[in-house]
Amino acid sequence: MNDTRHDPRQQEVRVAVDDLERFMGEALTRAGADAASSAAVTRALVTASRMGTDSHGLRLLPHYIRALEGGRIKGAPEMHFTRRLPATGVLDAGDGFGHLAGYTAMAHVVEMADEVGMGAVAVGHSSHFGAAGCYALAAAERGMIGLAFCNSDPFVLLHQGLSPFHGTNPIAFAAPVEGQSPYLLDMATSSVPWNRVQQYGAIGRELPDQVAADAEGRVTRVPAEVSALLPLGGSDFGFKGAGLGGMVEVLSSTLSGMLNGFRLLPMGGPDMATPRGVGHFFLALNPAAFVDGATFAAGLAEYLADLRAQPAVDGAEVLAPGDREWRYLAQRDAEGIPLDSANQVAYATLAKTLDVRPLRHLA
Repeated sequence: MNDTRHDPRQQEVRVAVDDLERFMGEALTRAGADAASSAAVTRALVTASRMGTDSHGLRLLPHYIRALEGGRIKGAPEMHFTRRLPATGVLDAGDGFGHLAGYTAMAHVVEMADEVGMGAVAVGHSSHFGAAGCYALAAAERGMIGLAFCNSDPFVLLHQGLSPFHGTNPIAFAAPVEGQSPYLLDMATSSVPWNRVQQYGAIGRELPDQVAADAEGRVTRVPAEVSALLPLGGSDFGFKGAGLGGMVEVLSSTLSGMLNGFRLLPMGGPDMATPRGVGHFFLALNPAAFVDGATFAAGLAEYLADLRAQPAVDGAEVLAPGDREWRYLAQRDAEGIPLDSANQVAYATLAKTLDVRPLRHLA
């Protein structure tokens, strides 16, 4: 999942995982979400924040509440799944939460992979689903290799382009590792996710270099000046990120029959009443369909051991995808999940307007 480190200069408080889950569930229910939707959104947001990806975790709850109350997202959607071939299917998400669509689609994908070796589901009429890694991880937790993709409205320049075209269009990949936490890659095809810009702006933090541009296409590090994100690879090698973003677009919108991201309504509004029709794509591979289980487990363990044993530059450490996230998870489960100053205000406001018991700050 994408790195979202905190600025130690900002005043933070910490909250327990179970209290955050309680608050989210109550807030979503009060705003009109049914039990399945509330559980799915809470699961995805808390998973992301436990792993240190706050840009796609707890900070998104106020936005989802606005979309739910405005009618953009249906709190009790009528989803319909059609299995078209032994290993393929389509899920109509009924304009509900993307998190419910994602976990539901991945459950169908895993079921097909268990039966015929692989499974793929295209999802249409959905909405923002948070961190893509949550759904790839759901497959790995069932012993499968999982992939998740999603399109979004335009935030990202094409290579040498002047106007945003692709969304951040994430790619997530997870694989089960025997006796260890899964291998987990979750990356935007932009240099950073758009939520990172918003988060850094909220806490007054400067962006890294080569990740965002102003309205004239000039690289900027000031969140308030950002008009678009740069594709992965920055101003010199952005053709790579732009190409990957296009691949995700085809899988997410074209296979699901949805509008491409360039034509979607903006995630941030102002229209919070019209469903956006976001598309997703999920794929699962059953390792047993390709190699016996012991060989797969030994090969992946050997690969990861070799990777982590490689020499690093001074003061650094070589990590496998997911290592950072599992460290964050262990720390935050023990010490609590941090809320920066902006999120403290946002959650206090939700507690008051929705009549939900406020979060309890840990000492």
